Amino acid sequence: MNIAEPYASLARLLDYPDGKERLTEDVAVVSAFLEKQKVDCALTSFAAFVAASPLATVQEAYVATFDFNPATAPYLGHHLFGDNQKKGGYMIGLKQEYARHGFTPTNNELPDHLSMVLAFLAHLAREKRDGTRQPFIVKSVLPGLERLSNVFADRRDCPWQPLVEAVRLLCAEDCKEVTPC
Repeated sequence: MNIAEPYASLARLLDYPDGKERLTEDVAVVSAFLEKQKVDCALTSFAAFVAASPLATVQEAYVATFDFNPATAPYLGHHLFGDNQKKGGYMIGLKQEYARHGFTPTNNELPDHLSMVLAFLAHLAREKRDGTRQPFIVKSVLPGLERLSNVFADRRDCPWQPLVEAVRLLCAEDCKEVTPC
């Protein structure tokens, strides 16, 4: 399995949920990849939450977690810069990087939304652009992701906490050869 698959699966998992079957499939892809890499990340609690809940409950939990709580917003620029002008420069840089590598977003999210960033990483992996992807992770993804992950570390009861941890672990595993993450 190529690393593009778990990136694409995590991108869908961290976007607004539109179907339980797809969520279940994507959790299986991420779990299998991390297990193959010998990276310990238990996604069973998220899988159990999805299995036990109607789609409307999963959607409500997503909105409560990511849309109504600024501390857990899935916008990396927010976690890096708050609301100052540096965030604008970060977002412009992301858009330029996306365009430079022929990535066309399929949703209307801001460029720093975690699902958008993960979709870009999947694109780079499919294009076999490791020399671009890994430094991009180190410079543009991990700093904000670490902050978001730290917030979720205190929210072990949140269904999405294991997914954020899976993103952090996958990115760290991916860039391990470039620099210690």
